[in-house]
Amino acid sequence: MGDNKLLIKLGEKIKKIRISKNMTQNELAMECDFEKASLSRIESGHSNPTIRTLFKISKALDIPMEELFKD
Repeated sequence: MGDNKLLIKLGEKIKKIRISKNMTQNELAMECDFEKASLSRIESGHSNPTIRTLFKISKALDIPMEELFKD
């Protein structure tokens, strides 16, 4: 799987979980202490998030980090 496809898939997974928890992008971004634009780029697959960023996102979504990589 190419990098772009992997990032798009990861972003879609984050978005799906965020929506299932009735959170807006702004709410999740604030919870993670970063800009909404940064979260938007991650969810759209246009950013390659660091492990630290993914850890913050998983904590804010109250899920184990590995959940972000499950199909």
